[in-house]
Amino acid sequence: MDLGLTGKQVCITGGSVGIGLAVARRFAEEGADVAILARDKERAENEAKRIEQDFQVKALGISCDVTKPEEIDAAAAHIEATFGGIDILINNAGTGSEETVMEATDERWYYYMDLHLMAAIRLTRALVPFMRKRGGGAIIQTASICAKQPLWYEPIYNTTKAALLMFSKCLSNELVSDNIRVNTISPGLVLTPDWQKTAGILSEKEGTTPEAYLDGIAKENAPIGRFSAPEEIAHLYAFLASDRASYVVGSNYYIDGGWLRVSE
Repeated sequence: MDLGLTGKQVCITGGSVGIGLAVARRFAEEGADVAILARDKERAENEAKRIEQDFQVKALGISCDVTKPEEIDAAAAHIEATFGGIDILINNAGTGSEETVMEATDERWYYYMDLHLMAAIRLTRALVPFMRKRGGGAIIQTASICAKQPLWYEPIYNTTKAALLMFSKCLSNELVSDNIRVNTISPGLVLTPDWQKTAGILSEKEGTTPEAYLDGIAKENAPIGRFSAPEEIAHLYAFLASDRASYVVGSNYYIDGGWLRVSE
């Protein structure tokens, strides 16, 4: 299926690793130019070069800590100077947390609010004017199954991802008249470097291997019995950003191998 993404220009935050990198490569495979935003400048630039080599598209690797407004502004200026604007924004930057409500400090709450919610708000304000000039576009937010089905050990992550869902719904209503469609994807278990790092630490404590630890997590939680590869998740982003999904507005899609225990 031709998704009609050839020549589109896409900005992906958290784009140098995990889901973000898989999404960047999927768009490039469709012929889109991509701008990867990540804190690690060298890794972002290296992955951008690899994308250019593999898919013969334009790719930017931009150093950007999305919790800092001035770095978002600088990244937007870089994108405008190089691409002339943007068609698609993927707000994907984020990571898990571990704390209790009673012990977490205000600073920790503010950090994750900046990372998961305010970054998406600020990038939207910075890049939507480019989409309006081009007559439309698409925004996709990466939320989480935890926004609906919280994990006990990361209340801040659960809460900030739930806030991202509501922001996306409000934004979708505000921008639909500009021909800008906003949707959200809520992944379940995805085998990212974060999970691999966690497995390495916790498996040692439990006297098992990282592979066995991850297999146990998958079998305990996901009826499908395994983690998703980031590449499996990336297909949904490309479809929702394309004109093939032209009637999809303000929706949230779980891609979780059956982990969600309630009906939506």
